[in-house]
Amino acid sequence: MTWFAPALLAAFLWGLVGVLQKLGSNRIGAGSLLIWVTAGYVLALPLLLLHGGFGGFTWRGGLVGVAAGLINGLGTWFLFASLERGAKASVAIPLTALYPVVTFGLAFGLLSERLTGREWLGVALAVTGAAMLSYERDGS
Repeated sequence: MTWFAPALLAAFLWGLVGVLQKLGSNRIGAGSLLIWVTAGYVLALPLLLLHGGFGGFTWRGGLVGVAAGLINGLGTWFLFASLERGAKASVAIPLTALYPVVTFGLAFGLLSERLTGREWLGVALAVTGAAMLSYERDGS
């Protein structure tokens, strides 16, 4: 289980990032915040390169990586825009964390992958949880 500790660290760091994103969106616009977040990625580059960041490079893989970065940046910008417009971090961050449901749908439709009953139950519970998080009573 050599993957478990880094996965837990990622979950902790992403939880911390959610709070920082809300604090940033309260102070500057979504576009400006994305620029500063990108600066943080650039600052992380030396650490990544020290751990073999360019192992197995191919141009096709590089292009897919750039496309993934572009799509990730746009998704991040839309998240920042929702926070800037008043979304609660405790609602918007978990809602956007449902992106695996989109991945499941695309893998099902485009890659002909099939989900087990347990996996479908997980998708249903995740969507139900998001709906429950998103519900706000008047005056709350």
